[in-house]
Order: sequence, then C-alpha cells, then structure tokens
Amino acid sequence: MVLTGDSLDEIHQVKHFLDHTFKIKDLGTLRFFLGLEIARTKDGIHLNQRQYALSLLEDAGSLGAKPAKVPFDPSLKLQLTQGTPFSDVSCYRRLVGRLLYLTISRPDIAYATQQLSLFLCNPMDVHYKAALRVLHYIKSSPAQGLFFSSTSSLKLAGFADSDWACCLDTRKSITGFCIFLGSSLISWKSKKQTTVSRSSSEAEYRALASLACEIQWLNFLFTDLHIPLLNPAVVYCDNRSAIYLAHNPVFHERSKHIEVDCHVIREKIQQGLIHLLPIASAAQVADAFTKPLPPALFHTFVSKLGLCTIHHPT
Repeated sequence: MVLTGDSLDEIHQVKHFLDHTFKIKDLGTLRFFLGLEIARTKDGIHLNQRQYALSLLEDAGSLGAKPAKVPFDPSLKLQLTQGTPFSDVSCYRRLVGRLLYLTISRPDIAYATQQLSLFLCNPMDVHYKAALRVLHYIKSSPAQGLFFSSTSSLKLAGFADSDWACCLDTRKSITGFCIFLGSSLISWKSKKQTTVSRSSSEAEYRALASLACEIQWLNFLFTDLHIPLLNPAVVYCDNRSAIYLAHNPVFHERSKHIEVDCHVIREKIQQGLIHLLPIASAAQVADAFTKPLPPALFHTFVSKLGLCTIHHPT
C-alpha cells in the first residue's frame, strides 16, 4: 500500500488508524513498488523499472546481447502475413505483455511495443525478431526512466501527430501524442486509429481529438486532487490544415464524414481548455510515437521527453 499526500501529519494519522485496525509494517519512504523504482532528490523524482527490465532481459536470454541504438528498425515494415509463423505464440504474447508494462516508465519504446501488439493473434518469426530488437535497445539503458521536476509549472502542453495510412494491411493511421506538466512528461500514447482517414489532415485531426480528451481527463484528475492547472493547455500540431479544420466548423465537405466525437477538439478550443498552435515538423516531439526514427533523430526525441538514467549501464 502506498500513502501519499501534502501533509505529513495527515499521513501519520492514516497510518496510525490502519495500524490500529490491523497490524501494518511501515517501510518508510517509497523506493520500490510493483516493479517501479523511485528515487527522490531535491530536484525531483526519478521513476524507472531497472530490475524489471533486467529480469525481462534475463528471461529472454538477452543479457549478453549487443545493445541496439534504436528500438525499431526504421526500414522495417511489419505485416500480418510476413515471414513464417512463430512456433511459440504464448512466448511472443508474454514478451509483448511485459514490454507493455515496461512502457509505464519507458515512453521511448511505446511505438515499437504498439507495433508488436498488432500481431498477438498470429505472430511470425519476423515479429519475434523485432521484439528481440526492442530488448537489445533496453539493454543499452535498462535504468532509463522518467524524471518529474520539483520546479515544474502547473501548465499542460501537448504535442499531437499522426502517420497517415502507414499500416500496410489496413491503411489505417497511427495516432501519437504526449503531454507535459511544465517540463515533466506525464502522459503519452501510440495507437493505430480505428478508422481509415482519407487524408493526412483528417488523420492529424483525429490525433488532436484524442489528445483533447486526454487533456480533459487530466483536468478532471487534477481538480479531484485540488491542484489548479493554468489553462488553457497549449497544444502543438504540425499540420496547418488540421488546425484550420479545428478552428473552422464550416469545412463541411472536408469534415462531414468524420465521426461526431472527433469534433470534440473544436468544443475544447471554444471552452478555453486548449490553445492550438502550429509547430515545425522538425520540432514535433510526438513524431517518434507515430513512426520509427533513425538513431540521431531518435536520441533527440528521447532528450526532448526528458528521459534520463541514474544508474550506470549494465
């Protein structure tokens, strides 16, 4: 059980009540919980899953593997019927499931894990090799994780992006977004869209709608925690047509076929919850949540997310 709060007196009261009701053992300051390692300093909190990652590498026989620079080969395009069927389906599913849990503190493997998740029903040998590539990347920095700065402002900033028609099997697009609280990354997503988009603008518009819903949920969460956010949240998009579509409800020919729930972005702009701004594609932080990047661009992406490590590489 984890107790958290902004008043030590109230925390002590709760612990005393619990101890009076049934015997408990106070383990002190939170350091390890469900595979998560927490390190506190005066600058903030570092969250990683080093032991979990090393256990994953050991179980897969990859502790001695050569580290990879990126989790996913930029030239690789996975398909449903690519290669020969993998002999151990349960092994593949177990590996992908454990990678999914690792994304709690490793957004840098979110896209790769999302791609691997598309083939759980009928994995091929090439899919398993791609999963091993992710492990080789994890080997390069098993203790890499999130850092939550103690000086972050209470203002949300979001980045939304998409890769149009990138799925070779369905021609559906990938939604990618990330949200920062001040300088700290607190939410992200890499997910294949549920419908086919007729243009890149439409795909970006759907990504913006997903981001808007997440920002709304975060506002509800912080309200419940009695933490006032500085609204509006600034949202960055590198597709000007999608921005115009979000601001202009008159684009009937371009938008009348889009599901009604996607137009939530317009409502949130009108409510003052979101302020939508353009950004250059080269500065789009969410880019690596939608596609694999070469090493130089990928490591720039990792640095922009604020990921860091407090352990020496194993």
